Amino acid sequence: MGSIASCRAALISFALVLPVVAAAGPGGKIASAAFQSTWGKVLLALLSLIFLPLIIYVAIAEWRAQRRTLAALASLGKRNPAFDWFTLKDRVTDSFQRVHSAWRREDMAEASAWMTDWYWQNQQLVHLDAWERDGLVNHCQVKKVRRMRPLALSCRNFDGQGGGSRVVVAVTALMEDYLAERSTGKVVEGKKGFKDVETVWTFVLEDGAWKVNNIEEDSMTLAYAKLSTDVEELLHPSGASSGPLPVHRPPPGGRLH
Repeated sequence: MGSIASCRAALISFALVLPVVAAAGPGGKIASAAFQSTWGKVLLALLSLIFLPLIIYVAIAEWRAQRRTLAALASLGKRNPAFDWFTLKDRVTDSFQRVHSAWRREDMAEASAWMTDWYWQNQQLVHLDAWERDGLVNHCQVKKVRRMRPLALSCRNFDGQGGGSRVVVAVTALMEDYLAERSTGKVVEGKKGFKDVETVWTFVLEDGAWKVNNIEEDSMTLAYAKLSTDVEELLHPSGASSGPLPVHRPPPGGRLH
C-alpha cells in the first residue's frame, strides 16, 4: 500500500495527468483526485504494470528501512523510554489527531504543544490565514489511522537526553481532504469522500517530548528510506557512561503519549 503510493507521484508526473498535490491539508498538501475516475484507475493499473520493477524496488527499500528503524528504536528504548516504539506510536497518533483537529478549527495554536513553534506558526500564516483572505476553506477530516511506518531515525544528544533527535514516520489514514470556496462550498481542489491518504511526518525530540517538525507528501518515503540510521550519539555518547540515558519528564501538555 505505502510503496504503491510512493510510486504514484512519479507515475502521475511521468504521465503528465494532474499534479500529485495542491496547497491544502496539514503540511499544505491536499490529497490528489487524480486516478479516482474509472479511466484514471485503468491508467494507473497500466502504469503500475510498466513500472512494476520500480514498485518492487521501492517496496523492498522501504521494508528494509522500517526494519532498520524499528531495530534502532528497540535498542534506544531500553536506555530512554522516549524512543520505545509503542510509546512513540501513541505520541504520533495523538499528534496526528490533534494537528488535524486544530487544522479544521483553523487555529494551529491549539496544537502548539504537539508541534515545534516555527512549524505551527508557519502553517497558520502560510496556509490557513492565506486561504481565509482568499475566501477558501480546507475540509480535512480523519476517520481512522490505518498504518504507521517508521522510515528513518537520526539521533542527537544536545541536552544529554536525546534532545534534537528526529524520527520520520509515514502515516496512512482514511480521511477526507478538499479545498472549497467559503461562500459557495464549491470544491476547487481535491474531491469529497473518504479515501486512504499517506503523508510523511517528521518529529523532533524537544524537552523529552516528540513534536511535529514537518509534514510532507508520500512521494518522500523512498528518499527517507534511503537514509542511514544514525544512533551512535545516543548509544555511545562522547565521555558518557554506558548506563541508561537520564529520563526527562515532559511538562504538562508535552506528554509522551
